[in-house]
Amino acid sequence: MATPAREVKPHHTEREAPHAPPVDVSVRSIALTVVAVTAGTYLLYWAQEVFIPIVLSLLISYALDPPVVWLTRVKLPRLVASGMVVTVLAGSLGYGVYSLSDDATAIVASIPEAAQKLREMVRRGQRETGTLQQVQQAAQELQRTADEATGAATAPRGVQRVQIVQPAFDLRQYLTWGSASAVAFAGQAILVIFFVFFLLASGDLFKRKIVKIAGPSLERKRITVQILDEINTQIARFLFVRVITSVVVGVATWLAFTLVGLQQAAFWGLAAGIFNSIPYFGPLIVAAGTALVGFLQFGTIPMALYVSGISLAITSLEGWLLTPWLTSRTARTNEVAIFVGLIFWSFVWGIWGTLLAVPMLVAVKACCDHVEDLKPVGELLGE
Repeated sequence: MATPAREVKPHHTEREAPHAPPVDVSVRSIALTVVAVTAGTYLLYWAQEVFIPIVLSLLISYALDPPVVWLTRVKLPRLVASGMVVTVLAGSLGYGVYSLSDDATAIVASIPEAAQKLREMVRRGQRETGTLQQVQQAAQELQRTADEATGAATAPRGVQRVQIVQPAFDLRQYLTWGSASAVAFAGQAILVIFFVFFLLASGDLFKRKIVKIAGPSLERKRITVQILDEINTQIARFLFVRVITSVVVGVATWLAFTLVGLQQAAFWGLAAGIFNSIPYFGPLIVAAGTALVGFLQFGTIPMALYVSGISLAITSLEGWLLTPWLTSRTARTNEVAIFVGLIFWSFVWGIWGTLLAVPMLVAVKACCDHVEDLKPVGELLGE
């Protein structure tokens, strides 16, 4: 009896390439993320009067925490140490405002003379530039012809047509708005000082609460403490570097302008130190302002460029030499992330957004670097 032939299956020596797992992209999750980001941005914009003092107070408390800790090591109670540090801060700010009030008054008093010089320069330029006047006259004639053709310029008989011309720049409106803003700023400054005092006096109260919320596991508590300590260290170190560089730029600018003979040198030194915390745009704002002041005081364009060049040289040396050396051990963010952050926070919070954008980016990066689910965001923000 013949046995049935066995079916021989071909043996494949090569393994089949594994298929890549399909990428599951949920349109609903993307839409929810976009809606959440939009709602969060609107909330930040709408409630900026609440969020700005809170963020500013948190950053100031981070910067002032090291001297408070040092005072507690010499057997001073935390409440007393916090009060002393906040009092010194408030006194220094008050004395600085009082000492620079004369310079600010002189700048305001020189506005009419500066406006007169600018007006004379514009009139001189208009007399010398005939092409621009011809273009303007041609545009007016074309507009008048178009109005007569469409009947828009016709008026009934016996009725005189009156046209109300609004000024292109209403200085009184801006001065009124500035006065109201100064009063509001003073009120916000008082709130910030008290909030900073309470944050410093509370010590590690919120840190202990966060550790308690982290869970009963001892390992999770230990990891949470490490994360909080690292975040506090990076933020405090970054703020310390910012304060040091701003002070160096302000003092150097003040000394340089004093040697040049620029009026209100102390005021412009303070402005240079404050605006130095705004990357890219801050030094340009100070350079433009000092160029205008130099031209109005000395009356020549070379002196204006000379004064502006001094400001740019000081900020450039600080940005190339001092800041990289001091920030070698801090959390660094890439230039693209800083620029995008400046655009976003300037849109949401205006001038305060430009001042607080970089510290908030550093805080966000420090958090993302130590939270597992947020590490991709920290990688995008890092160098």
